[in-house]
Amino acid sequence: MPNSKTEQKKLKEKEIISLMISIYCNGNGHTKGDFCDSCRALEKYSHRRIERCPYSDTKTFCSACKTHCFAPEEREKIRTVMRYSGPRMLFHNPVMLLKHLILG
Repeated sequence: MPNSKTEQKKLKEKEIISLMISIYCNGNGHTKGDFCDSCRALEKYSHRRIERCPYSDTKTFCSACKTHCFAPEEREKIRTVMRYSGPRMLFHNPVMLLKHLILG
């Protein structure tokens, strides 16, 4: 169980990115229900980046950060995922989307 505000924020950010990757993966016919290998790798990579972020205390979300810690290839993949999943979040988890928009 996370005991600090920063840890709770990291968990929430991981939850959001996992949902977005799931929406993208399932919506593009990669798999039904679970992640394909490529999307699973992107999720693991994203979680590692979130976990190691030195700015977790002060930043809202990765998109608002001035330092891009994702490698160029993964950054482009996550942008594609977010462009696809962002509008669809309204139908999958509207409460999470609203919280994300307010914090962002």
